[in-house]
Amino acid sequence: MNRLQVDFLGVPLNTPLVLASGIWGTTASLLERAARAGCGAVTAKSCGPVPRAGHVNPSCLDWGHGLINAIGLANPGVEAEAAMLAQARQTLAELGVPLIASIFAGSPSEFGAVAESIASSRPAFVEVNVSCPNVASEFGEPFAASPQAAAEVTAAVKAVLAPKGIPVIVKLAPNVPSIARIAHAVVEAGADALCAINTMPGMVIDAESGQPILANRSGGLSGPALKPIALKCVYDLHKACPDTPIIGVGGVTTGIDAIEMIMAGATAVGVGSAIYYRGHDAITQIVAEMDAWAEAHRIANVSTLRGAAHHEPHYDASPTGAPIPAAH
Repeated sequence: MNRLQVDFLGVPLNTPLVLASGIWGTTASLLERAARAGCGAVTAKSCGPVPRAGHVNPSCLDWGHGLINAIGLANPGVEAEAAMLAQARQTLAELGVPLIASIFAGSPSEFGAVAESIASSRPAFVEVNVSCPNVASEFGEPFAASPQAAAEVTAAVKAVLAPKGIPVIVKLAPNVPSIARIAHAVVEAGADALCAINTMPGMVIDAESGQPILANRSGGLSGPALKPIALKCVYDLHKACPDTPIIGVGGVTTGIDAIEMIMAGATAVGVGSAIYYRGHDAITQIVAEMDAWAEAHRIANVSTLRGAAHHEPHYDASPTGAPIPAAH
């Protein structure tokens, strides 16, 4: 039995790992590479209605405790993206790895139009990116900051994709007063699953010049520093919407990180910056570490650990006698 296989909205994933949007998601060959490395599903980079060059360099920095980036949603536009995804989907289907398209736009109606176009590539799921933190100067407050705005976008996309049988995943932001309120709103509006979290807004300043290092001045934090925030958000989302699948994203660099994300309430686990930190073999290494941990703790399937952090611990499964949270 595959200890790592999980069910996501009725679709079996060979492992819980999902390539996060923005990492290796720009070409069919990179998506295939992530699939062969061990991802159970792969997410393409977010695309919008028209091509975007994004922000100028410097646009990404390793600041010592994680990464900060302001790529600015650079993408080729939905028409070119749909063609690339259609090409990728064929190979991914042969590998048994579902494709997740990711979209953004400037208004609910525009989100609907982009969803209509991207649906032509027949992705397994569509991720709705309402939470990019470094384009506020162009798009205004992220839709993820308002329950009403997030719900309006979700409803617009759902109206387009539901008749086509394509489930909707809404990607949420951490920098809101209550991520649970946003989640309730989008689930009520038709979201089939949630993805949490996007990057956290931040800034790095060069002391010699006295100026922000990124050309965009601010950017989104990712990597290890984001992990405790992501765990808390996933924990809160599972508590608020226990029946809604969650892709937990943020600072997952090791197999233990991924296990912890599942214990917080995630069904699947997004991996992005780990590729920067651990190299091209990061995904394969994380899969092996998850499998080794599950074997050592006599876990038949990691899906039984989902939400374990919400329950009292027991002492039966650990070979060392140390408590691990109860499976359910």
